Amino acid sequence: MRAADWLLVLAFLPLVFAVQSDICSAKPRDLALEPRCIYRSPDTDGPEDPTTEPEPVPESTNPRVWELSKANGRFALSLYKQLALSKTPESNIFMSPISISTAFAMTKLGACNETLEQIMKVFEFDTIKEKTSDQVHFFFAKLNCRLYRKKDETTELISANRLFGDKSLIFNETYQNISETVYGAKLLPLNFKENPDKARVTINNWISNKTENLIQDTLPAGSLDSNTILVLVNTIYFKGQWKNKFDKDNVYVSDFRVSDSRTCQVNMMYQETKFRYRYFPDDHVQLLEMPYRGDDITMVIILPTQGTALSKVEESLDLKKLTSWLDEMKEMTVSVHVPRFRVEDSFSLKEKLEAMGLTHLFSAEKASLPGMLEDGSDGLHISDAFHKAFLEVNEEGSEAAAATAVVAIGRSINLNREVFQADRPFLLLIRESTINALLFTARVSDPCNQ
Repeated sequence: MRAADWLLVLAFLPLVFAVQSDICSAKPRDLALEPRCIYRSPDTDGPEDPTTEPEPVPESTNPRVWELSKANGRFALSLYKQLALSKTPESNIFMSPISISTAFAMTKLGACNETLEQIMKVFEFDTIKEKTSDQVHFFFAKLNCRLYRKKDETTELISANRLFGDKSLIFNETYQNISETVYGAKLLPLNFKENPDKARVTINNWISNKTENLIQDTLPAGSLDSNTILVLVNTIYFKGQWKNKFDKDNVYVSDFRVSDSRTCQVNMMYQETKFRYRYFPDDHVQLLEMPYRGDDITMVIILPTQGTALSKVEESLDLKKLTSWLDEMKEMTVSVHVPRFRVEDSFSLKEKLEAMGLTHLFSAEKASLPGMLEDGSDGLHISDAFHKAFLEVNEEGSEAAAATAVVAIGRSINLNREVFQADRPFLLLIRESTINALLFTARVSDPCNQ
């Protein structure tokens, strides 16, 4: 007899993440990270290829944190491809892969057996050279310290985690302690058994209040029931100002080609200045990187050349190719034309992650999560996982209030500059540039009606 269902919920929201100073300065031996089960990666390291130079670790970066950032990047692009399969080519996509990875790292705290092994493999945590799974939590803490430190007074990159547990159950103390110590995820008891919809409204209201009402109804009606015992919410929010802002007077109306059969008018932002840029003719793409103030966080736009379908770029993109593109970009004068846009996305992760190999976690018969409850019972599984994301890009930067002035302008031609005209579907990444941590990934296919 299974004890109950367990529901994990993921959301992209602006909340507060308090980076604990003791975590940021701690050594592995300082933290009692002892979950119920530990997965040890097979020792498959063979002799290194002498013709391959090892990738240099960024300055002032723990090598394991660097490996975790790369693991998150590979997972991000794999999940993006799964999501793209479920969408039409004209549909926008927006998500925070690092938010999702963090939530499932927290899930891993209570996992055992093949459930734990699948989490390690699907999220590529097993590629970190530290062989045991418990150390991943320590390196996540270090990665969070790296990401969420204050970048610039105008920049907000903040994250928070919260556990909502049924008040009738006793949750494992070790699980709660590690969740709070590493991820700042405190447990709030709610009455799921007797009034699951009231609990759902409570969680949604908490989310709404933390997001200044930007994100509402994260948990859809019917998503919780009397069998729900734990809801895990992981959140991340970014608001930044461009290092080089677009002039509001340089916004003009232009056509955006959504597809071969559909074109719409958009408010196109324009500026000509120095950016990191590169055209890759063999891959049929242009790359542009626009930094936010503070320089650590940047937006990278991957624009297919005229006549190249975005789907072709998506299919062949992996972290190795992306990294090589980024490494080859150079600063030069670029005439930049980028639409003002807003994208929102909300979706269930269950089918996408099952297709990637995370099958046991969602199975009532096969899930093994004995580390969650104090009695160590092995009767829990995840019913579903939700993710909700929002992004607005305008003249000021991201998440700022949009201006309405639209002025068509003309410019004298500078022959010694490149032109980046984003008037067709493109990919977008927001990243922490020093370690290439992919915070957000997006497809902007339809910026119309904004």
